[in-house]
Amino acid sequence: MSGIQEWIYHWTEGAGNRSLKFVLLLLSVVGLAAVYDVRVWRNFEQPDTMELAQLGRNLARGEGYVTRSIHPLCVYLLQKQAVVQAEAARRKLPADESQWTAEQRQAFEAVLAPARLGGPMPEVRHPPVYPALLAGLMKLWPLDEVISGEGRPTRHLPELAIVLLNQALFFVLVWLAYTLARRLLDENVAWLTAVVLMGTELLWRFSMSGGSTLLVMVWVLALVWCLVWMERGAEEFCGGWRMAGLAALTGLVLGAGVLTRYAFAWLAAPVVVFLVAHLGVRRWLALGVTLLVAAAVVAPWLWRNYQLTGAFFGAASYVVYEGTPSFPATTLPRSLQPDFTHVEALDLPLKLVQGLRQVVPQDMPQMGGTWVSAFFLVGLLVPFRRPVLSRLRLFTLLSLLFLAAVQALIASPRTTGREVSPENVLVWLTPLVVMFGVALFYTVLDQARAAVWEARPLFVGGFILIAVAPLVVKLLPPRSPMMAYPPYAPRVIQAVSAWMQPEELMMSDIPWAVAWYGQRTCCWLPLNSEADFQAIHRQHPVKALYLTPQTLDNRFLTQWVQGENQGWGMFIAQCLLRQEVPTGFPLKHAYADLFPEQLFLTDRERWKAPAAP
Repeated sequence: MSGIQEWIYHWTEGAGNRSLKFVLLLLSVVGLAAVYDVRVWRNFEQPDTMELAQLGRNLARGEGYVTRSIHPLCVYLLQKQAVVQAEAARRKLPADESQWTAEQRQAFEAVLAPARLGGPMPEVRHPPVYPALLAGLMKLWPLDEVISGEGRPTRHLPELAIVLLNQALFFVLVWLAYTLARRLLDENVAWLTAVVLMGTELLWRFSMSGGSTLLVMVWVLALVWCLVWMERGAEEFCGGWRMAGLAALTGLVLGAGVLTRYAFAWLAAPVVVFLVAHLGVRRWLALGVTLLVAAAVVAPWLWRNYQLTGAFFGAASYVVYEGTPSFPATTLPRSLQPDFTHVEALDLPLKLVQGLRQVVPQDMPQMGGTWVSAFFLVGLLVPFRRPVLSRLRLFTLLSLLFLAAVQALIASPRTTGREVSPENVLVWLTPLVVMFGVALFYTVLDQARAAVWEARPLFVGGFILIAVAPLVVKLLPPRSPMMAYPPYAPRVIQAVSAWMQPEELMMSDIPWAVAWYGQRTCCWLPLNSEADFQAIHRQHPVKALYLTPQTLDNRFLTQWVQGENQGWGMFIAQCLLRQEVPTGFPLKHAYADLFPEQLFLTDRERWKAPAAP
């Protein structure tokens, strides 16, 4: 009899009950993921996502951390730094090149090699952690990348694998938020936090986007766990070695976050404030170890970037200038010779103010795409009895202020779908915002009159229904289009890329898509069709030009004549209206079947020859 009672207790109140809840949570996420993937599948449409994916594939194939999506700005930075290093190397060699040994000549050529066009180039825009994770996935799960199926959209299998990986990260995120809420608050708050997060439609869209945002959110919660452990250790006066170990773990997580997304470095400031303000006599030990470990993690990568580009964050160092009066629209990343002498002192402050005009009234009230964030904002006026909760809420608020400024500064005109783009850094705090919002909901519910207790399940159910309503509406028919066209038509991109040899250079207005779907090296369309195009063509012959509605659907006056594509305006007008290539342009042959929605020019009629492997 006692054995039966122990068994019942184990599965109702003991460890077995927690295991059942874990399994229930896992099955709920898996089931919801299956339904969402069937109803809302859509191929990648964020440029950064496709660039990260092709970086992971290049790593998995043993090619190194190189990219086939070439940005003119990156070419400029790589070549400028290569010239500096070549001059330094030449000073150490004999003045007469005929006296150089074979080893000396080979070493000198190696200095110039990273900056040469014609093949994959060193990646200097994105940090390596997420591409390395994708590389491991693609190594373990190699998939056919050919998109088959005539007349209907089909799923790109590598994209499906990346989406499933992100949905696994989503489950880890929900579980971390559940355990954190259970540790700091209670079981009811923990479960409602998990349910609201699972029902947040914006997070599901991030999982479908294939970007690194969900991994960054996992790092944020891991960082919060480290701070909670250190705060508890300070209260219990734990030994110096234990505190140093926790601080080292915090530094490791902080460094991993920076190597996943450079903007994560801004969270170092709230971490420093938390450590100094709340760890008592151990504050300086914890602070020193945390910063030293974080610096040790990121320093080799930052030095690698500096060696290649002269900037510790590579081309990402210049993203704050995109969209300023000196570099409107996409002119900076497409500049082969950017002139930074024209940058005004007020450019960045103006961009910050203009960005905050959208972030503060629009993005902050809708953090995480759920109205539960309103409970968090109201809850700032309600004190907590436990000091750790007040301290963690202060950390969240400070992080929110820093990330709001970051989101305003890194806004890029080339990003599509701002809400689900890498520029949405406020979403990183969604689990914490939801947890504190749910805590306020239960605080209000607990303080209500006794008559409300009978209707308590109805209030909780209503809270859940309203929170998950956007997801429910998204799953209703009709389903959203599976293909993100315009401008991305994966099957067409694969077809035109197959006409090219692997070592040949293409040019396009969507080079990230050509690199990901077509697996060919492709340069982003430079600012003009004459000087910049010819400068690239002289370094390595451009064998094909592929333009999509991304460019061809632009407004004639504001974008072709006066805007970001004015250097190509007359070229495009002549190709579309007169159906002829301007005199002197080296690519004369057009594939008629794509015209006029798309334009594919090449040096010969490649579609009449067998496709390249």
